[in-house]
Amino acid sequence: MFPYKGGIIMLNENIKVLRKAKGLSQEELAIKLNVVRQTVSKWEKGLSVPDAGMVIQIAEVLETTVSVLLGEEIPSSEEPDFIKTLAAKLEVLNEQYSKQNEHRRKIWRIVFAVILVVSAASLVRYVFFFGSIYQMKSIGDASTSVTVIGGADVPVYIPIWYYFSVLKPVLLSALAAVVSVIGLYRTRKK
Repeated sequence: MFPYKGGIIMLNENIKVLRKAKGLSQEELAIKLNVVRQTVSKWEKGLSVPDAGMVIQIAEVLETTVSVLLGEEIPSSEEPDFIKTLAAKLEVLNEQYSKQNEHRRKIWRIVFAVILVVSAASLVRYVFFFGSIYQMKSIGDASTSVTVIGGADVPVYIPIWYYFSVLKPVLLSALAAVVSVIGLYRTRKK
């Protein structure tokens, strides 16, 4: 009846399908559930799972049963076991989502670490060749100039593009290092 993925109940897709079938936006559903829109978005993207009490509220707002939200029908005679079953399924879903998020976090940490190492190596390279970065070309060479300022006897050239083109790799490496440090900080294990 509702989406399954490899035998795993796709609560997130069921919430999305039922919400759209009722003609509700994420914002409208969030207001009815007294949560923020981002929470509904996370549920629908599968980044988090509502707790058992919230699943019951979602089912009431969407005018369906919890069993339909979870993708299966449970006989009404098993009502006491229903809560246990619901809790067990939500625990499994939470564990799957946490493993998935942990895997993504580790991948991003590796990416940021590689960027940091490459940018740090690039910055070290520029530090060792610091003297050659600032060596000026011939001041009289007009091809390296941006602006000509009239002097008393001759025009004076300002070699701005030359310095920018020489410092651009340093600036980009520094920016990459800062971004990777921020990324490593944000993806740390909390």
